[in-house]
Amino acid sequence: MRSEEDQVSGPADRIGVDASSPLPGHRDTALSPKWRDRLLVAGLVLTACNLRPAVTSLGPLLEEVRQGLHMSAAVAGVLTSVPALCFSVFGVAAPRLARRLGPASVVALGMAAVALGLIVRPWIGSAAGFLTASALALVGIALSNVLMPVIVKRYFPDRVGAMTGLYSMALSLGTAVAAGVSVPVTSALGGDWRLGLAVWGALAVAAVLPWLPFLRKSGPATISDPHQPAGAGTADHAVPRVSRSRTAWALAVFMGLQSAGAYITMGWLPQIYRDAGLPAGTAGLLLAITMAVGVPLAFVIPRMAARRPHQSPVVLILGVAGLIGYAGLYFAPVGGAWAWALILGVANCTFPLALTMVSLRARTSTGVAQLSAFAQSVGYLLAIPGPILIGTLYEHSGGWGLPIAVMSALLLPQMAVGYLAGRDRVVEDELAPR
Repeated sequence: MRSEEDQVSGPADRIGVDASSPLPGHRDTALSPKWRDRLLVAGLVLTACNLRPAVTSLGPLLEEVRQGLHMSAAVAGVLTSVPALCFSVFGVAAPRLARRLGPASVVALGMAAVALGLIVRPWIGSAAGFLTASALALVGIALSNVLMPVIVKRYFPDRVGAMTGLYSMALSLGTAVAAGVSVPVTSALGGDWRLGLAVWGALAVAAVLPWLPFLRKSGPATISDPHQPAGAGTADHAVPRVSRSRTAWALAVFMGLQSAGAYITMGWLPQIYRDAGLPAGTAGLLLAITMAVGVPLAFVIPRMAARRPHQSPVVLILGVAGLIGYAGLYFAPVGGAWAWALILGVANCTFPLALTMVSLRARTSTGVAQLSAFAQSVGYLLAIPGPILIGTLYEHSGGWGLPIAVMSALLLPQMAVGYLAGRDRVVEDELAPR
């Protein structure tokens, strides 16, 4: 069995970089390595905390937003699909922007877009405007989503599992807190859902700050590998046509199916509970429980997965948990509400697992950047119809029986492609000339 270090090491890593150039923090801010690492960790954690509140803060208040903006259930389904659309369309641009500006600069710009979008969207006064401002925030999230594995691979190559677990845990924490406190915060602010949604922009402003010392002041954006000696010259090159890799496609489809399930859960789970007779505050708390389960597991699962030669068994375990949770929602949504929330929280840990597999299925940060962009862009494109379909089925079937059956059925292909994506191989070997 390979160690975590063996799995993530490889040739020197580049994203269109000059290996002899200094680290951005060294040239522009004269940061010591200790403070550079501290700021990078703070940036990773705060950024991760902002990758889901734009979505999960909305779920518990979706009914109020629909009423305030005169939004149909079908349009609400479109709203819950906007994250996947933005992640697909704009995530693919992240590696190119990183080559031009540097990954840290792109993440900082992304968090600024999140802050602006979240602060503005409640006050526009129309469904179209709300969707547009939400899209701005989600574009920023899309760019950061793709670059998180790249930054981890580049700056912490011997701690991929631990650092992926750390920011996955922060992501789950931000997701859970936004879901759990949106209704109480709204009540504390006088019951205005606009204020309850806008406050999350402040968290995104905080996430910009740790990246500021890494912004380029002038010149081309070149970032060296901190583990490569100065003067080592150019290193590895782009992975040729990553779309020809079977593993890349399996990972992309797995990313898409798990994302569809996650956004269906985040967007519609509170409504399922509310329609079953639970109050809005309890429904939001149950969603928070679902998200909170991922906080410790998001730290444990990537570390555990990175130590294994393959991750397929973990994929199957999480898929079975999802089937159990959906069955519970179908047969006893109120009687077992807390149990189903916990079990679905376990099932939702497929996302940190997928991020870990992105880092493990390529040898270099260049390969990770390309694989991350491909898997997330294709995956989120595949995820777009999921929430729309569920919203449409809910509106026309008059209940949650059929939508929950479809949600359960989607887990079967997810487990199949996840099993393939979890096998012990890297895309560079699959694409090497034979």
